Amino acid sequence: MAIGAFIGSCTGYSLSPEEEAFFNRTDPFGLILFKRNCESPEQVSKLTESFRQAVGRKDAPVFIDQEGGRVQRMGPPVPEWRRYPSAALFGLLHDRNPMLALRAARLVGRLMARDLFDVGISADCLPVLDLPQPGSSAVISDRAYSSKPDAVLALARAHTAGLMEGGVIPVMKHIPGHGRATVDSHHELPVVKASRSMLEAHDFYPFAGFGDCPMAMTAHVIYENIDPNRPATQSRDVIRNVIRKQLGYNGFLMTDDLSMKALRGSLGDRAAASLAAGVDIVLYCSGVLSEMEEVAAASGALKGKSLARAKAALRSRRKPLPFDEKMALRDLGLVLEQTPTA
Repeated sequence: MAIGAFIGSCTGYSLSPEEEAFFNRTDPFGLILFKRNCESPEQVSKLTESFRQAVGRKDAPVFIDQEGGRVQRMGPPVPEWRRYPSAALFGLLHDRNPMLALRAARLVGRLMARDLFDVGISADCLPVLDLPQPGSSAVISDRAYSSKPDAVLALARAHTAGLMEGGVIPVMKHIPGHGRATVDSHHELPVVKASRSMLEAHDFYPFAGFGDCPMAMTAHVIYENIDPNRPATQSRDVIRNVIRKQLGYNGFLMTDDLSMKALRGSLGDRAAASLAAGVDIVLYCSGVLSEMEEVAAASGALKGKSLARAKAALRSRRKPLPFDEKMALRDLGLVLEQTPTA
């Protein structure tokens, strides 16, 4: 059976019989987890294993948004899961001591990878390469490392190096840049009016420097001076001409969540428009089975260049390397204790 060109979701701590049957029948490329799906390490391990059994693929990827700060699906009060700093804390530390910040980001990424790898999660939707600006929506804010492009790129590379050393694939987001959005794309469609030259010199810069990241997630944002009619996720101009050609990104490209209110039309229409624009796969996060049926029907099979890019991204995953956990915990403490709250 062909692999479906979508990433699905589920409602609770275990798959319902209906969800299991759906995944078995439609064979989505992967599954994404949220806080509603994470109760304990043992429970998450069973959930990831049951998904892979349902689709019949041992390497079927399981995704999560484990950024640290306010976006952390696995964390306290579960005693086995640590609280991790927001990306902005690394940026503040980088302003004072760049070498310490880069080392801390790498080792913290490695700690995060251990948490994820141990429960069967293979990909983390991190790093956030967006560059927040004065007046932009708080949806990004401290999820971003900095407003300085060079610092963002350096910290993102260090953070994701730790993830990859721990056997977890990074997914950079939100390409080609969500930082100027003045509204939250979960609720409204942002329109960025900056000139193309400004976007190219600033907002796109970190993404252009991270072309070797195995996976990336699009922004539900209209760039008025590139395509005034369609958000990047559904814009052929943005995906094919900006992301693929200008930024040179040849990795596996997924949408942000199709159920976000920035997008219009039925979920099937949203999926079809995104795939027609050139993304490799669509992401659906709300866990409503009837809606996921619609997404699956519109998505079709993962094939051609998209399938090849998916396989290449999965090959980037390595067996975890040894690391000094005591040093990593020390650096985590330095970030949490010595850096002012972002």
